[in-house]
Amino acid sequence: MRIEDYALIGDMHTAALVGRDGSIDWLCLPRFDSAACFAALLDEPRAGRWLLAPADRGARARRRYREDTLILETTWETSGGRVRVLDFMPPRGEAPDVIRVVEGLRGRVELRTELTLRFGYGDIVPWTRHDGGQLAAVAGPDSAWLDSPVPLVAEDGTTTAGFAVSGGDRLAFVLTWQQSWLPRPARLDAFEALDDTERAWTEWMRGCAYRGQYAHAVRRSLLTLKALTYAPTGGVLAAPTTSLPELVGGTRNWDYRYSWLRDATYTLRALLTAGYEEEATAWRDWLLRAVAGHPADLQIMYTVDGTRRVPEWRADWLRGYEDSRPVRIGNAAGDQVQLDVYGEVLDCLYQGREEGLHHDDDAWELQRGLMDHLEGHWRDPDHGLWEVRGPRRHFVHSKVLAWVAADRMAGAVERQGRSGPAGRWKALREEIHREVCERGFDPDRNTFTQFYGSRGLDAALLLIPRLGFLPPSDERVTGTVEAVRRELSSDGLIMRYSPDLDDLDELAGGEGAFLACSFWLADALALQGRPDKARELFERLLDLRNDVGLLSEEYDTGHGRQVGNFPQAYSHVAIVNTASDLGSAGT
Repeated sequence: MRIEDYALIGDMHTAALVGRDGSIDWLCLPRFDSAACFAALLDEPRAGRWLLAPADRGARARRRYREDTLILETTWETSGGRVRVLDFMPPRGEAPDVIRVVEGLRGRVELRTELTLRFGYGDIVPWTRHDGGQLAAVAGPDSAWLDSPVPLVAEDGTTTAGFAVSGGDRLAFVLTWQQSWLPRPARLDAFEALDDTERAWTEWMRGCAYRGQYAHAVRRSLLTLKALTYAPTGGVLAAPTTSLPELVGGTRNWDYRYSWLRDATYTLRALLTAGYEEEATAWRDWLLRAVAGHPADLQIMYTVDGTRRVPEWRADWLRGYEDSRPVRIGNAAGDQVQLDVYGEVLDCLYQGREEGLHHDDDAWELQRGLMDHLEGHWRDPDHGLWEVRGPRRHFVHSKVLAWVAADRMAGAVERQGRSGPAGRWKALREEIHREVCERGFDPDRNTFTQFYGSRGLDAALLLIPRLGFLPPSDERVTGTVEAVRRELSSDGLIMRYSPDLDDLDELAGGEGAFLACSFWLADALALQGRPDKARELFERLLDLRNDVGLLSEEYDTGHGRQVGNFPQAYSHVAIVNTASDLGSAGT
């Protein structure tokens, strides 16, 4: 099944992917970065899944989200009638629940369900038994309980049932996770939970302030971002999956179930633009808690609760999505030196104050500590924002973000009433600017380069005008935008960089076009006064969404399919921000 054949359901603690065939193939419990109990996405049904679909293999399905919610409706047409399945996860109560409601719409339809629970990313087969009318599955610290309205049969580690529904019938299946040493959780009324879930999402969406022509795309993206927010802390993770490949069959397979600091400013802006100040404040506060400590220890990513250590290992018993190995759990890039994150953090906090978010003196002292560290290290080479697994370089984007840090800190003193050596930071800002323009710019090609002395380009250079480093009309900016369009284009979409140039990293194989970078190009074109070109590209990108409005990290233009982890928060942040920019530009 293709990546775009999945839809997302979640409860803002974790999330599941539901395929067009009615199978839930990915679910980590009890939270996003816990071990998966359904891992068929990265292997076969034996690795864990929950199928619920008509027995008629010729049944035709169409699906949608119930408006302004994360309740997935799949309607099946069969030779005998029509049936609808509602998949959702209600707001977290005592324990996480996955609910599947079957509604008979017309005629009589035979259905089947197959539940294969495998804890530990498909590695652990639980002990199952019937207990008080429920199916119970236990292994180590995990237990799961299934309330079923039909008799179940357990065989070879899979629980199955066949049943029929007629027009007007409503049946509900409820799967609940619990720590194995605790009593089984209280049974849930699935139909009350359905009403509560619809009410919760609908009421949240009433706060959306966007009223432009791309309202449907923006609203669906905001719902996705909300679903990817860990409610207890406000942390927004990059994606709910691990190891979906950047090209099918390749080795560039990473775990994205964490929060990246470099997403901070753009996520904050998307939330504030759409009117969600409470969520923006929670994200800002998560950021402050995560980065607290010695400035030299700043990481590029943290878990959704702010934990620092995310060691990387391989689940070698999983064959990977369409044989894309290895399957990685954790992310070793967390140990890399990436100096751009200092600028990302300071820019986010500056923008938050500009928007009136409350900020205290202790937080300012933390920012001064980050700036003091950067002042002494901005000349160091680093691994760059794309986390290349190779030698450190003097990446131009990292230097530009050091400039951003100095600029925002000086601005905080001069325009926001904070205390600090604004003159020193302004002098540093000029020094960095001068060096980048001298060492990071190729006058023969009229473009900035990926790193000092590089032959390659970097899509992050498209951010130069948005960050304020140079105006959009500057000849060096226009030259860079055109060079990126020329050299990093894949059928009009933008690659992050060229891995084969400059011996940049140690990994074999390529990747798809990076969707956020393609949105950045639309932003750059709009800033340059080319709104028609910007809108044309933006609308093409919207057309790449799947049938329920979701985007992954990348797009394989050669095979016409989404690739990379899914759904990707950064892609949906970009939809919100670019739609807002195009509205501001009058397009």
